[in-house]
Amino acid sequence: MTERVRVLVVGAGLGGLSASLFLAREGVDVLTVERHAGTSIHSRAAGQNWRTMELFHWAGIDEEVLAASPRAAQGLRITVATSLAGRVLHRLVEDGSEFDVSASTTLPAGMAGQDVVEPILLAHAEKAGARVRFRTELTDLVQDDDGVTATVRHRDSGEETVVRADYVIAADGGRSGIRQRLGIGTTGMDALSHCLGVVFDADLGDRVQAGVTDLFYLQHPEFTAGLVNTDVPNRYVFAPDYFPEKGESPADFGHDRLVSMIRAATDLPDLEPEIVWTGSWEIAARLADRFRSGRVFLVGDAAKVTPPTGGQGGNTAVGDGADIAWKLAAVLRGDAGEALLDTYEAERRPIARMVIDTSLHNMKQRMHPDLDVSGLTEPVDMLDGILGFRYRSTAVLSEEPDDGARVEDVHAPTGRPGFRAPGLASTVDLLGRSWVLLCAGDGTAWQAAAAEADIRVDCHVVDDSAFPSRYGLSTGGASLVRPDGIVAWRAKEPVEDPVGELRRVLTSVLSR
Repeated sequence: MTERVRVLVVGAGLGGLSASLFLAREGVDVLTVERHAGTSIHSRAAGQNWRTMELFHWAGIDEEVLAASPRAAQGLRITVATSLAGRVLHRLVEDGSEFDVSASTTLPAGMAGQDVVEPILLAHAEKAGARVRFRTELTDLVQDDDGVTATVRHRDSGEETVVRADYVIAADGGRSGIRQRLGIGTTGMDALSHCLGVVFDADLGDRVQAGVTDLFYLQHPEFTAGLVNTDVPNRYVFAPDYFPEKGESPADFGHDRLVSMIRAATDLPDLEPEIVWTGSWEIAARLADRFRSGRVFLVGDAAKVTPPTGGQGGNTAVGDGADIAWKLAAVLRGDAGEALLDTYEAERRPIARMVIDTSLHNMKQRMHPDLDVSGLTEPVDMLDGILGFRYRSTAVLSEEPDDGARVEDVHAPTGRPGFRAPGLASTVDLLGRSWVLLCAGDGTAWQAAAAEADIRVDCHVVDDSAFPSRYGLSTGGASLVRPDGIVAWRAKEPVEDPVGELRRVLTSVLSR
């Protein structure tokens, strides 16, 4: 017997669960399978930037994510030092007040760990109608012109099920079996470093700032490591490098050695830390050559693996999942042509390249001064990359001339097509659930045009004095915003035929 589903998602991490949630909210029949027994039990990929929280706001989970990590509202400090009480080499962030993003968004950032966020995504995805099966792995996948036939197997019972899907989202991690099966290669740097992950409990006193997120990159004479507090009082994550080329392996780091390293890192020679958990992983920087193969789309770590220096790996996974979800939903509803799906790679792959390269530059500054970053694209300002990123694709009607910039100044958003719609308090709740037409001044003509559209277009006259200048509109102008909050097109001035113009624009950006 074959099980029928519109979209099969393989992998229930941040990318897969985000895709599942956004698809289910659009009424798409989605099945998600995950080979592990449940969601992540470790606080990796901690932190939600403002763009992620914008997506979570539209999904209705932002307040729950914020409540799970109260540190986000209390400040952030990032320090490069020899040890917690040693010489400070760089103070990258003093207290978080440097992050003034008020011109681009009114939403706060979050600091919840992956172990907290994934269960929230899971619960809301299932509530919206998604089906999620754990301990279930993909064993076969075959595409044809009309869909994808996948075989999945329950890892305990051995029972196999054939699943017929219109599309598949591969969210199966950095060593994606689906990516390999499709023959999609990767480029980049493997094994930049090897890290241990050590979760420990201890009272570090004034070595860390209470109540805030206090992240240290340690360039100790005897090791390099990261150390950060968690939402659990007196619980920390210590992440030292180890070197296989020198014959080292995780087995060489027994309890006594880890305790000695933690004492050195914290400058507390009599500390008796309780080791709660240890693990290991490889830090790499890899980008998939393609994000799409026929009816299969790569998201999250399956599409790119980035060093953690910058905290954008999990955030871009959420962005990938949300992006492909609204586009698949539009195609499956018949609102858009199949070619809209090509814009997923066109838009998200350059973002992945930018994130990887900027993270590598960060890695050189924070952890490994000898890292060769020649040949990489130049790093972008962190805030500009998060909120001022730019999409170029057929789903955007860009204005000429194109200045070639990858990002824009987060402190002076322009409202140009391809960039985020500036998140004013008056607009943030109008976006994120459909196509939206935002009007400056009398919007009667545009409201009539939206009513004539053959898809849902919500039209709003924005009564906010900051709106016209922030969106680059004069009285009578309008901005068309996609379901992902990206400006697709704008009419700076009134137009003679709003009905015809909106119809032309929608036909173009939806690849119809």
